[in-house]
Amino acid sequence: MTTTRTSKTATPAIPTTMKAAAIDKFGPPDNLKLHTLPVPKPKPGEVLIALHAAGVGVWDASVRDGSWRPGGRPKFPLVPGTDGAGVVVAKGTRVRRFNLGDRVYASGSGFYAEYVAVDAEDVAKVPKPLDLLQAGAAVVTGLTALEGIDDALRLRRRQTILIYGASGAVGTLAVQFARRRGARVLATASGKDATTLVRRLGADAVIDARGDDAAGQLRSLAPDGIDAILALAGGKELERCLDFVRADGRVAYPNGIEPEPKRRRKIRFIAYDGEPGHAHFAHLNRATTQARLRVPIAASYPLAQAAQAHKRLEQGHVLGRIELKIRAA
Repeated sequence: MTTTRTSKTATPAIPTTMKAAAIDKFGPPDNLKLHTLPVPKPKPGEVLIALHAAGVGVWDASVRDGSWRPGGRPKFPLVPGTDGAGVVVAKGTRVRRFNLGDRVYASGSGFYAEYVAVDAEDVAKVPKPLDLLQAGAAVVTGLTALEGIDDALRLRRRQTILIYGASGAVGTLAVQFARRRGARVLATASGKDATTLVRRLGADAVIDARGDDAAGQLRSLAPDGIDAILALAGGKELERCLDFVRADGRVAYPNGIEPEPKRRRKIRFIAYDGEPGHAHFAHLNRATTQARLRVPIAASYPLAQAAQAHKRLEQGHVLGRIELKIRAA
């Protein structure tokens, strides 16, 4: 199969079993092992996707170690993974929006596998700027970045935004979506490689929030204050940045950021989730095309090396997103 940017790809024959990276008990990365499991059968409202790529996120590590159990009581073997991209190879009887061969990206569960069945409402055709490998890394992160910029902060042209944690999987996309709105984009990143990446993606200025002169740099860059902050990490350095938010300014952050920003008078704080669904995907597709979105891939691992992908995740300072490459491009 290919990852050319046409709307459809030839569909392969569907086997009865597949390879999946799964855990038999909660624990460290080495608990992720390759399993042979049945290929799921799509329910009436689902599509079956032959995956090319799956994103790897910190929330996957929380599923693996048992600190987050979104489905309640787990059923082992448990396949992590909340998003990815591939080709529709089967669909349920109620699905009308997709055809076999459509190149799609999706959000759900069980994406560390060769095949996944997903509710059709949480699936969209891959927008033209992206190939399947890029799309596989841009679902949860893209929705989180875009909904932070457009829905939570309602960023407007010529406003000044600080994207705190701009070199990570969400931040690199948020920089581009903020530029799409015509905003002045300030960003935090540490290290030469991270700074270079964030500038290349469109940030007007980049500061190291941990540096001794961070406050002075912000004061110089935004003498009249910052209109909005998208906070993708917490801590004392973020709290110092909040000093520069204007009265009636906004601070948005995805649920799960620890520690949460401390509330302040005359500043609006908005906690939110990156929600999937047909309307949100339509919004993401439009924004991706308008921004000519680039999706930085920090590292790519084969499915059999999912444990190594999680070990790299735990090392921190990931520029962009880690992904699993499940099928050859």
